Amino acid sequence: MTLEQRKFNDLIERSRGLAPIRVAVVNAAQKVVLETLRDAGDLGLTEPTLIGDSRVIRDLAASVGLRVSADHVIEAKSDESAAAAAVKLVRDQKADVLMKGQIHTDALMHAILDSERGLRLPGRRVSHVFLCDIPSYSKLLFITDAAINIAPDVNAKAQILQNAIELCHLLGVENPRVAALSAIETVNPAIPSTIDAACLALMGQRGQITGAVIDGPLAFDNAISLRAADEKGIASKVAGQCDILLVPDLVSGNILAKNLEYLADAVAAGIVLGVSAPVVLSSRADQSRARLTALALAALIHHESAKLARPTNIPGDRPLECAPQPETACCPLPG
Repeated sequence: MTLEQRKFNDLIERSRGLAPIRVAVVNAAQKVVLETLRDAGDLGLTEPTLIGDSRVIRDLAASVGLRVSADHVIEAKSDESAAAAAVKLVRDQKADVLMKGQIHTDALMHAILDSERGLRLPGRRVSHVFLCDIPSYSKLLFITDAAINIAPDVNAKAQILQNAIELCHLLGVENPRVAALSAIETVNPAIPSTIDAACLALMGQRGQITGAVIDGPLAFDNAISLRAADEKGIASKVAGQCDILLVPDLVSGNILAKNLEYLADAVAAGIVLGVSAPVVLSSRADQSRARLTALALAALIHHESAKLARPTNIPGDRPLECAPQPETACCPLPG
């Protein structure tokens, strides 16, 4: 067993002792999604409800060996109706978790963020985290936000970061190290992300962001490599051992996560935070391993999130600055 396998395996094993989660799968007619649900069911992790073209779903489920009763398949003729049906299951307390199937991200997020019938929580920013298992890195690496918030300002970044910190706490990382990324390690007014990063580091020192050690601006190399930081003379409690990478914007974060996945053999499990139920948000090209881990992560969040104490001194919520994005914007690789 490789180090990469062991890190995610440990996470999956933690979720196996919990009660199965009820998963509403939006447009479930995708073979890899149903294979993942089959494997999750074998581990006792999930009880799925499959939404979409019921005939296609039943045929595909049978072909991969997934057994599903008729009352756990819901007919939906469009992406919009499938997403609305899944959100309603959560609101009616008939589902614990949402999972993206063969649906564009914009249609799914539109239903989730609906001001009247969605899953928004008062005072919470919705954000996305990639939990990455990288063979060459000694621990799990959290990357945020690479899928929802397009170009967050410093206030939005503080809220995105607080979501990721809470996720670290839930997984047992008591005082995560955060690198607020930019292209360089010094503040340069010509590069706004360096100013944001410096502000976030100061906000951490002043208690406006709680539960983590934050440093920035840091470039990617010295955030994850102590040798690179030493070569550049950077004295930092974060450099070379970070847990969370806070990226400047969606584009840079998405490119970073996909580069790690396709060039560094990383497995990246995507999860949406800041809503009333965890949302497994995967690219259509993601492998089953990533989806299975995201389901395990969603189970841990569902069962453990009530134990987390929300800090009361983070910046107040502002209007959402993350218009729902098409699949090509969130997951640029063809799928």
